[in-house]
Amino acid sequence: MEKDHLEILLEDMNGKFDLVLEGHEGLRNDMRRLEKRLGKKIDLNAAKIEALADHTNERFNSMEHKLEALDEKLSNRIDVVNCRLDSVEQNLGSRIDAVEKNLGSRIDAVAADLAAHRRDTEVHGGYQVSEIPPEK
Repeated sequence: MEKDHLEILLEDMNGKFDLVLEGHEGLRNDMRRLEKRLGKKIDLNAAKIEALADHTNERFNSMEHKLEALDEKLSNRIDVVNCRLDSVEQNLGSRIDAVEKNLGSRIDAVAADLAAHRRDTEVHGGYQVSEIPPEK
């Protein structure tokens, strides 16, 4: 009976091992299918990321060119404004010099007339020339 009993136990264990091996085989198959599905999704996402990166690089390059053009345009405008300011500065400088020269000669003429008038007034004796007006 021990031999029969042992054979029954071994057959039972053999059956259980077969079930475990079948389960492992099923799991392997599931894992392979999952790996294929995930591999396809990963490849698809990698392609999408690459396309997005290319698009982003194109937009960045386009914006960079636009910024360079804008920088050049603004630099040109600043140069034009600087030239105009230089011209205005020279024009105003020459006008100020002319006004100083004109006023200087007029002030000198008024001072000469005033000095002559004072000398003439002092020659006539009874008059007093005073810087402070007389009080009333």
